[in-house]
Amino acid sequence: MDDIQRKLAQIDKQLAWGPAYIHKQIISTSPLLFVVVGLIAGILIQNTFHLPISVWLISIGICIAATITLYVVFRILRLRSGQVSYVGKEGKLPYILAYTALGCFVCLGAIRLINFYQPKPNDICKFVGDERKLATIRGVIITEPYTNNYGYTEEPNRPKDANEIDKSKSYKGVYKRWKFARFTHSDPSSSFYLKMEEIKAVDGWAKVSGTVRVRVDGPVLDLKAGDYIQAYCWLDRFKEATNPGQFDIAKYLARKNVFIAASIKSRDGIELLESSPAGIFTKIKRKSRETASQALLGDLSPEDRSRGLLEALLLGYRGNIDSDTYRAFRKTGLLHFISLSGMHLGILVGIIWWLCKTAGLMKRARAAICIIAIVVFLLIVPPRAPTVRAAIIGFVFCASFFFRRRSNSINTLSLAAIILLLIRPTNLFEAGWQLSFASVLGIILFRDRIHFFIYEKITERLWFKKIPKTKLFFPIIATPGPYYLLGMFSVGLAAWVGGAGILLYHFYTINPLTSLWTVVAFPFVALILTIGFLKIILSFLLPTAAWVLGVIVTGLSDALIWIVELLAHLDISQILIGQVSLAPVILYYCFILFAAFFYFRRPLVKKAICTSMALTIILFLGVTKWQRTHRDDLVVSFLDVGHGQAILAQLPGQANVLFDAGSLHKSDIGRRIIAPFLDYKGINKVDSIIISHNDVDHINGIPEIVEHCEVGDVYANKAFLMDINADEWGTAEFLDRWLSKKDLGIQPVANNLNVGGKAKIKILWPTEQICQDKTLGDNDKSAVSLIEFGDRKILLCSDIEQFAQRKFLELFPDLKVDVVVVPHHGSAKTLEPSFLKNLEADISICSCGRTQYERLRTIKQKDKAKSFYTARDGTITVCINKDGAIRTATFVKRK
Repeated sequence: MDDIQRKLAQIDKQLAWGPAYIHKQIISTSPLLFVVVGLIAGILIQNTFHLPISVWLISIGICIAATITLYVVFRILRLRSGQVSYVGKEGKLPYILAYTALGCFVCLGAIRLINFYQPKPNDICKFVGDERKLATIRGVIITEPYTNNYGYTEEPNRPKDANEIDKSKSYKGVYKRWKFARFTHSDPSSSFYLKMEEIKAVDGWAKVSGTVRVRVDGPVLDLKAGDYIQAYCWLDRFKEATNPGQFDIAKYLARKNVFIAASIKSRDGIELLESSPAGIFTKIKRKSRETASQALLGDLSPEDRSRGLLEALLLGYRGNIDSDTYRAFRKTGLLHFISLSGMHLGILVGIIWWLCKTAGLMKRARAAICIIAIVVFLLIVPPRAPTVRAAIIGFVFCASFFFRRRSNSINTLSLAAIILLLIRPTNLFEAGWQLSFASVLGIILFRDRIHFFIYEKITERLWFKKIPKTKLFFPIIATPGPYYLLGMFSVGLAAWVGGAGILLYHFYTINPLTSLWTVVAFPFVALILTIGFLKIILSFLLPTAAWVLGVIVTGLSDALIWIVELLAHLDISQILIGQVSLAPVILYYCFILFAAFFYFRRPLVKKAICTSMALTIILFLGVTKWQRTHRDDLVVSFLDVGHGQAILAQLPGQANVLFDAGSLHKSDIGRRIIAPFLDYKGINKVDSIIISHNDVDHINGIPEIVEHCEVGDVYANKAFLMDINADEWGTAEFLDRWLSKKDLGIQPVANNLNVGGKAKIKILWPTEQICQDKTLGDNDKSAVSLIEFGDRKILLCSDIEQFAQRKFLELFPDLKVDVVVVPHHGSAKTLEPSFLKNLEADISICSCGRTQYERLRTIKQKDKAKSFYTARDGTITVCINKDGAIRTATFVKRK
């Protein structure tokens, strides 16, 4: 009978549902959806057009006046006519109120964004221009100082000097993230946010306001939030991202109203003026966090992989997750499990509710205790958007028991979005915020539809009814287990449907198997959360039982890590597309909403429209992927890595060759710059990496690239291979040992590299004799590469100095090139005066840092080449088509 009723209800929906029906349902059951749509629209309009606040104040005044007038008019008409049709469920007044509320909140969203970005007259950002300034500032630390050690952890009794390490020791667990962190010459840096109070001026101390982000070149262990300090620092504005795909720290912090960075050379540059005792709220928060952490983790070693996962799953701190574990979760699309969300809080509230029910408490008492538990949970975990959203939904759910009302899921979600956007309207532009709300909305809208559809098509029609009840395994199939598994799959698929477009737009990937992996991983995650929360609760009451639960939860965490890494190793979870425009994303969500909520009397009409939209999306993504993996032109990208070099050549055909990957002053460029650039370009395989020479600013990003994507071969010249054998525990030897563990030994590069296609790569320097000469330095032995295509030539000079430049001209006196990478990052001291002149290049490119560029731009250029600098122009792209036409582009637009 239930099946018949469900099918009849479905037929009724098909007959009744349409735009008008949906419109009516939203107004009658989810009026806050109109409010949040208006708020979002206002923020987007203001962010795009930057209208003056007077426009919005006049508009909101008109909307409020119209609302009041219309309400009074309809009230008078109802009283005069004695009818209720004007204000009843079928009347027009609810529609008018809904749209006037939408208009009011459009104005409110724009006004809130203007107000958020409006600085005070004495804000610190008004005193700092494009050039950095030396200053003495005073202020209050508002966040706990964080030490960034790049994943560095020492083994017990490990010598500080890398040359003293016993060769028999394993590297495992020593450097978790940036592999070359051991070769840095500086201490780990620290950072915190400072609320400005005063700045030293010519005539004394001047009052200032605003927040700055402070970076200290060294550990800061004796300062805490609430301390009043004086600092001697450089003040500068944050620089925008200079490479495609790179995380834009300037844009991210601007959304938090932080525009100024303060750089302090060491801890000695900070003077503690007053150590203010922490406030009661801060003390409670810190004590709650420490107590929960100790109750959960106990004596687990910091090197235990399960410790980092437990911290992320139950406490929301992801900083200690092993890089391999994090990469596996990201690759399988299961990263949402280690980001606190409604699922985590829902399980906690479910446990508290069940314990209270077992104790015999009534629903109102249970709701009150759950509210207290949510408050404590918020004190322990970081205040991220998914956590706050889940908490607001939890509060509304519990409050519904006091007012004896049933909460509406879409209304509750809308309320959470309204609160968060009014607090900080720039939340709207953050990928995490968008993904969180889109995934939950997808679950609300599509979970039941997907579940019933699959249940009907597979469980009932295809195989379940055909199994004879006499079979031994029929009782197993007839249990609720498969139904619940189908429910988990439906939740995962609905969340994926809601967030797929946002994932593609921000992270350039599609994870079609995430729903299936969710079914595999969710039981482990649910058990870990349930047992973990019970362990925290019971640690105060039954320590022995809590210890037993700790053993169980640690084993489950290890099992979950093993399963996720196994799924990631299959390498079938992710389709990398690369950067896409907003148009296909909008079309995707239109397709989803149209397919789910629009019905036609003729089903073929809907099927035809849906098929056309789906084919358009698939065709667009397929063509985009094909164009990025099958090229007719040569595209060479010179990335901005500061004082260092990273050059990616996308050859005609499918081959990708990377020349060097390193930086002297920027840390972890493999993960922070090059890997995001590869994702942005839709590149998941680098066919060859060519190492020019044994300088750390050319090689210290290679390990992270090998971890991030598939790498075919790694090549180096004989001089580099000799360094591997001669320099024990140096950079070359370390890189070779690490690559050997990945089955990627460094091979000797041939003079003519066979990469397929029409482009040619030749290694012109050094010669055999030069490689054997021990009196020469690494720079003069660095590889000089020539790329030829379409009768055009690009010369990559690496770090050769005057001696090598003179010898090179003697070997190739008639060589003329179109594009040249200036040797040794453009250094004038090591440049042979006639070198660039003899090459007669039309385009010269310097891969240099900001300091080097400032020095270079003061030197008058005598050659006629068009000069580019990565420090000024960001990533520089040179494209050569098959006819030999050259196009250049820079990521940073010149002012």
